[in-house]
Amino acid sequence: MDVVPSNPPRRPFATLFLPPKLEPALLTVTAAALTAGGVFRLVGSPRLADLCWALGTVAAVVPAVGWVLAALRRGHTGVDLIAVLALGGTLAVGEYLAGALIALMLATGRTLEAAAQRRASHDLRALLEHVPRTARRRVAAEVHTVPLAEVAVGDLLVVGPGEVVPVDGRVLGRTAVLDESALTGESQAVERTPGQSVRSGVVNAGSAFELRASATEQDSTYAEIVRLARQAGAESAPVVRLADRYAAWFLPLSLAVAGLAWLISGSAVRAVAVLVVATPCPLLLAAPVAIVSGLSRASRLGVVIRDGGALENLGRARTLLLDKTGTLTGGRPQVLDVTAAPGWKPADVLRLAASLDQYSPHVLARAVVDAAHERGLPLTAPTDVSEQPGRGATGTVAGQRMTVGRLDVRAERPLWARAVDNRALLDGAAVAWLTVDGRAVGAVLLRDPLRHDAPRTVRRLREAGVERLVMLTGDRPEPAREIAAVLGLDDVRAELTPADKVAAVRDESTHAVTVMVGDGVNDAPALATANIGVALGARGSTASSEAADIVLTTDRVDRLADAVAIAVRARRIAVQSAFGGMLMSLAAMAAAAFGLLPPAVGALLQEVIDVIVILNALRALNVDRAVRPVLQPATQDLIHHFEAEHEDLQDVLEAVRAAADRLSDSPGPEALAMVTEVHRLLTERLLPHEYAEEHELYPALAPSLGGPEATATMSRAHAEIERLARRIATHLALADAEEGLAPEQLDDLRACLYGLHTVLRLHFTQEEENYFSLAP
Repeated sequence: MDVVPSNPPRRPFATLFLPPKLEPALLTVTAAALTAGGVFRLVGSPRLADLCWALGTVAAVVPAVGWVLAALRRGHTGVDLIAVLALGGTLAVGEYLAGALIALMLATGRTLEAAAQRRASHDLRALLEHVPRTARRRVAAEVHTVPLAEVAVGDLLVVGPGEVVPVDGRVLGRTAVLDESALTGESQAVERTPGQSVRSGVVNAGSAFELRASATEQDSTYAEIVRLARQAGAESAPVVRLADRYAAWFLPLSLAVAGLAWLISGSAVRAVAVLVVATPCPLLLAAPVAIVSGLSRASRLGVVIRDGGALENLGRARTLLLDKTGTLTGGRPQVLDVTAAPGWKPADVLRLAASLDQYSPHVLARAVVDAAHERGLPLTAPTDVSEQPGRGATGTVAGQRMTVGRLDVRAERPLWARAVDNRALLDGAAVAWLTVDGRAVGAVLLRDPLRHDAPRTVRRLREAGVERLVMLTGDRPEPAREIAAVLGLDDVRAELTPADKVAAVRDESTHAVTVMVGDGVNDAPALATANIGVALGARGSTASSEAADIVLTTDRVDRLADAVAIAVRARRIAVQSAFGGMLMSLAAMAAAAFGLLPPAVGALLQEVIDVIVILNALRALNVDRAVRPVLQPATQDLIHHFEAEHEDLQDVLEAVRAAADRLSDSPGPEALAMVTEVHRLLTERLLPHEYAEEHELYPALAPSLGGPEATATMSRAHAEIERLARRIATHLALADAEEGLAPEQLDDLRACLYGLHTVLRLHFTQEEENYFSLAP
């Protein structure tokens, strides 16, 4: 696939006669000239001092002229024009010290700006690394490997397990099980039956299958993704520097004051003095210092911002578009719940399903096995394992023949199984059924869960000034809308192709500065199209990272909110420094126009102004404690400890739900035994956990969150959990006295169990979102 542009990119106009990495060399020369001149002045050699300062001034004039010409070619008259006029003026009237000082400030500002932009790169060559170079073409009974460019429409291709589908086509022979996450972002594997179309770029997640090519390499989906990304990158407009935006009015004002001073007084020196103090060092220095400080602060949090322009634009963003899978959700299916048939326990269902799934490469099978390991369930090695793509695994575990996967749609389902189907539909979950000797005995519900830090991230983005939050996803509408509703997003667009995402980004960009956040190959064109592209690089594709302006190197979406907050603060400080410096420069210009400031003194005064604005700009390095609470290491350890306990307590939540369900189905001795077991779990495991949170975690969090009031609502939930546990204990005491559950107890006991399950799920979710997401 040839996506290398035929014409190499043209070099910027200024670089035609200015060498690369000029700024550090210029800074060295101007600093040396100023220092040498000072030394000669101290030893009584004023002519040599003036010569050194003049040379330093001349050394800055040449590149400054190049920068001005480059800006004029782009249609901008930036701050460098004032610097050129001031440098030329000091040489013309013999104010060499003032010229050397201006040269040093110009070189310093340019060096800082160059450092902020050095990492700029929108190279999308990583897309090519994911493109298959060959295909396996079948002719009669023989299969030959051929270059991808030789594949023609109608060719019969063989796609092996784990291979990338090379071109668009249609499935032949047997059902194909595909991982389409590279194109849609959806992590769950999908089935394509014979005759259905398959797009290039997806991965074969099942057994080998045959494909009838319906497009050539250049006309296939993956090639279109690469072309979209290249086109979007080429359309990106250059960022106008913050300094140049302010110079739009500062430049003519400075020239007008200098001209009037010369006209009224007849003194060219007075006009030069005005230009010297008008030299926009606050713009040349303060803005880059604040921006570079913001870049440095972001990098400490695992946020790589590729240039200062990206940080500036991020600080102005008002619309944010987010992919769903892998961005707002974890990108990996997890066990949502385990349901057991009457006479079975959820833990046994999960243990047996995981035992059989140990040998399966399916993404859902890995989630089942991981869940069993997390809960400490002992697994048994299966025998005679086979797997039918799209149907599940079959094998023998502990002498019993069982399967994990789909149920026959024609089979009659018991009441409990129909309830599982209903819940899967409502929760947007996938179901892995466990059958033993042909009879369904349980089900494992799996879903790609919302990231714990996503709700907090959305709230913080709103606080930072983002006005519109939209989800763009290739996933189905139902789970997308559920996630959007939980997070309070403004809009959701589902079942989008990469081209649809690009169109949506372009549409939103016409109304406001727009940020696109994604992590997959399918997001790369949209990332390149947006004003600012943000990639989750920890687990995302290399292509999305290369197409982005900002890369989050840690697997935490809340770093996005950190990046926006840092950008807003850095830009605000840059504006404060630049605007404040210009106001002070305006006052100095007025004094110089009336002859109160000679050029050298004006240059020194400008240095004082520079120091003030630079010190203010350096505030961007500091932590804004209002954005992210600072936690002590001991508190972070407590958070990680209780977060791990939440994982361990999932089986308690399942036991509460199962007991309530069993009480509804058959309120007999077996249901009473399950309630008794729930009481034991509450007494021995859950309530001690809640007590420890109340007396250890919450007091440790209070100082960072502003006091104990911040955890008061969660403490009230602890009280409600304890109240419901006591109520269940009272029902058990009554049942013990009556040798069984009385009919009048059933409604209240069932309500207690369902209520406790709901409160616990909500309470756990709130703690994970509000507290556990604070710790790195």
